Amino acid sequence: MNIDWSLLIAAVGLAFVFEGLPYFLFAERMPRMLLRLATQPPKFLRFIGLAAIILGLLIISFGRSLSS
Repeated sequence: MNIDWSLLIAAVGLAFVFEGLPYFLFAERMPRMLLRLATQPPKFLRFIGLAAIILGLLIISFGRSLSS
C-alpha cells in the first residue's frame, strides 16, 4: 500500500480549517451550541457523527470522480 503523504497532510489541514470555521465565524454562539450538544443523548450524537461520516465519504467519492 502506497500512501500519498502530501494528500493525507492536506486532508488533515483541511479538516482543521473546517473545524475552526464555526468558532471563528460564530464565536459568540458556540458556547451555547456546545452546551446544547452536551445535553443531547448519545444516540443522537452518534447519528450526527454517522451522518457526517457518510456526507464526508460522499464528498470524497464525488471529488475523486471529478478527477478521473
